[in-house]
Amino acid sequence: MSSITLTLPDNTLDQAQQAAQVLQRPVEQLLSDMLTAVLPPLDDVPPDLQKELAEITWLSNSELWEIAREQLSPADQENLQQLSQISQPTAVQVAQLDDLRRAYGRVTLRKARAYALLSLRGGTHLLNQSSPLR
Repeated sequence: MSSITLTLPDNTLDQAQQAAQVLQRPVEQLLSDMLTAVLPPLDDVPPDLQKELAEITWLSNSELWEIAREQLSPADQENLQQLSQISQPTAVQVAQLDDLRRAYGRVTLRKARAYALLSLRGGTHLLNQSSPLR
């Protein structure tokens, strides 16, 4: 465990102290747990996505909802399905499949991060995507 000195605006510290009091926890533990929840673990994330996933943390709720709704294009989804069903793909098909799997993985990681942040921010039912948080 390491320690740091952190300077916070008075209103932020007041909010943290109020929350800690309501939760009956030390304010230091509350702040530590909040940082742990908000900062993404990046150990198992591909290096080319680490910065992108970390930056998502500071997006607005509406931007997070955009990411949460991302999908592969219908053409890419169809290609992924078709290439996945080929029993003996050519080298070109294997490369295409790898590219599509990477794209799918990227979309999935971004969506998961966006949903995690939206759930932490609270406010609206996450399954009701027609009314994004504002």
